[in-house]
Amino acid sequence: MIFAELRYDGSYDDAHAPLAALLGARFRHVESGLQGDSWIWIVESGRKVSVDTFTSMHHQIKSPRRCALVDEVLGVLAGRYEFHRLGPPELEAHEELDDAQA
Repeated sequence: MIFAELRYDGSYDDAHAPLAALLGARFRHVESGLQGDSWIWIVESGRKVSVDTFTSMHHQIKSPRRCALVDEVLGVLAGRYEFHRLGPPELEAHEELDDAQA
């Protein structure tokens, strides 16, 4: 599910390193890469939030389901970035809404 999309000037290539550094300074388990697209994974307490450009030209904040980690990531990002919070969250093309996510 897509919860928000960051707004920034420039390309996602330019935004990747500062964004990964910001999240890496706040969360213990962060993986990231930049190859064609930018991706950053934050994993805490069995939950995973992705900040990536797989389906957009700007980073989107995604998670399989609504969880506290999504709000924590958005809180960290709010200190440095503007973003558009989607309400309600949007499904990605490969996702289907099941009863557990509703």
